[in-house]
Amino acid sequence: QVQLVESGGGLVQPGGSLRLSCATSGFTFSRYAMSWYRQAPGKERDLVAHITSAGGTKNYADSVKGRFTISRDNAKNTVNLQMNSLKPEDTAVYYCNARRGNLDYWGQGTQVTVSS
Repeated sequence: QVQLVESGGGLVQPGGSLRLSCATSGFTFSRYAMSWYRQAPGKERDLVAHITSAGGTKNYADSVKGRFTISRDNAKNTVNLQMNSLKPEDTAVYYCNARRGNLDYWGQGTQVTVSS
């Protein structure tokens, strides 16, 4: 069955870095666009970063441009999110998403907390 499993979240001080990973299985990873979303308490789930199936195009939310980098390894069926210069407002549950046409898969999320 389809699985998306996020890892790498945790508690980090402002200005620090974290690297999130999403390991996938059960679908043809290289045919899917991949994204990272986040949801803070009491807020909607927002798109953070997106990468096309071949990795040729990447898009970022304005709030994370220049600080976050999305990447994918189609040989390992994984997508990563490198997060640098973290701010308290980056605190949220981060979700991995795979999408192709009307097919849409989600992971269970990983908590990122930025606090001193």
